[in-house]
Amino acid sequence: MYRLLIIAALTAIAAGCRADRNGAVADEARPGSGGTAAVFGADGRLERPRDYRRWVYVGAPVTPNDMNGGHAAFPEFHSVYVDPAAYDHYLRQGSWPEGTVVLKELVSVGGKAASSGKGYFMGEFIGLEAAVKSAARFPDEPGHWGYFRFTDEDGGAVHREASVLPTGACASCHAAGADDDLVFTQYYPVLRAAKGAGRAPENL
Repeated sequence: MYRLLIIAALTAIAAGCRADRNGAVADEARPGSGGTAAVFGADGRLERPRDYRRWVYVGAPVTPNDMNGGHAAFPEFHSVYVDPAAYDHYLRQGSWPEGTVVLKELVSVGGKAASSGKGYFMGEFIGLEAAVKSAARFPDEPGHWGYFRFTDEDGGAVHREASVLPTGACASCHAAGADDDLVFTQYYPVLRAAKGAGRAPENL
């Protein structure tokens, strides 16, 4: 029995830094993030995280068309998730560590009325995007963040992998307006309360 336990433990450790049969290699194997937060293929394309809906959900801002002259730049809900290991580091240190992954689901504005009253309510899933902090992979990008889109701009199927986007597609906007290391923490009370708190904030 003891021998089997030792073999199982060694197997788990080896799996923490692995290459799959497609040549994908995990940048980091971090406890709390389902094994690996960011996995890249040999061609540098980011694999779509499979378990991100188990990550830390921090909020879902929306800038609807009818509050922006009918032509909002981002008229959909942006449901944002942070990988658990990065969130834990943010709690302890108040900074985003190497390997941080932020996932953003794009969801259309659906109905504008419910039993609770008038408002903006989520419609359909229309996109998935990611940001990965890596000085090793993105040494020349602002803040060492790389940005990815797993769906086409006009929606459609969610791709298994995505290539890093040009700097002007996302990074320039984040660099100009985000409060904390290119992350828009000013719009997420969960993150504002968590920064350097040392543990999960009692008020959230």
